[in-house]
Amino acid sequence: MNHPLVSVIVIDYKKQNPYLIECLDHIQKQTYRNFEIILESDHSLDLKFPKLRIVNYQGKYTPPAHKRDHGAKIANGEILAFIDDDAYPHHNWLKFIAPHFVDPSVTGVGGPGITPPGVTWREEASGWASASPVGAGLYTYRFLPGKKQSVDDYPSMNLAVRKKDFLKVGGYDSDYWPGEDTKLCLDLTKKLGKKIIYEPKAKVFHHRRPLWLSHLRQNGNFGIHRGLFARILPQTSLKPIYFMPSFMLLGLLFVIASFVLEPKQSHVYFSSIILIRNLGLISFISYFFILLVNAIWIYRKSRKVFQGIISIPAIFITHLWYGARFLQGFLFTRRLTR
Repeated sequence: MNHPLVSVIVIDYKKQNPYLIECLDHIQKQTYRNFEIILESDHSLDLKFPKLRIVNYQGKYTPPAHKRDHGAKIANGEILAFIDDDAYPHHNWLKFIAPHFVDPSVTGVGGPGITPPGVTWREEASGWASASPVGAGLYTYRFLPGKKQSVDDYPSMNLAVRKKDFLKVGGYDSDYWPGEDTKLCLDLTKKLGKKIIYEPKAKVFHHRRPLWLSHLRQNGNFGIHRGLFARILPQTSLKPIYFMPSFMLLGLLFVIASFVLEPKQSHVYFSSIILIRNLGLISFISYFFILLVNAIWIYRKSRKVFQGIISIPAIFITHLWYGARFLQGFLFTRRLTR
């Protein structure tokens, strides 16, 4: 199994997708040559690429999980390499993925999804809001090359899985979107007792949703799915870090309400409310100081003052919106569908 066949599975649903050709071009440039490409598209496409098979759904929208599952079933490779249609791989992407599967205890390999060079400032700002320490928390390695490690959850924009393991656990669960990749990783690691490796050299360049509306819509969807999973899949998502934006939102609402509905000094709860409000104000001052330090970090990485400055409102608003949608998912959502 030194050079196993890799089936690269790309899903596409936009009729006019500006990134699809970029994705396919870079897959063709892989230094690891034993691969095939399966493109699952909602629309008819006239594309001539070596090693490419196209599945056309005749203009009918088909959920991403269905497309990936179908691509896996018709794949000839021992390894399934999933990549989004708005991402393109580094030329050594498969070269750094394939060797990990020599170890039978490895079921999957994931790598960073880096914001591509030369994009608009709005897309770049969205990327830094996701990739910076305050934006990503413990998960900056998903957006920038980090330390090689084992992980228990990884997004499918850059995820390779052993085919027999994928089929054994039933593939992606179409009841969840987004979040089907979280469910898959849970099944692979818990049901099979195998491990997923994060390989920092297996890089793809992943386009971001630009500020503001597209960026917030995507992060809001992430919030809903993580909130639902915190309730129904606590093994993956019942973690303090996922609740922090919601706590921040609730704290901000309390501080605002305490000023608007100022209690009288004679009120029995006056001292307690003022104390909690002051603690909240101190917390927000500390938070914005951390955002400032984070902005300096972004400036030093990007060498762009503007990107550092815009990151402060971008991350603050993203946290509030994510927190609101997380609560929606945690308290009210019963099922995720697109």
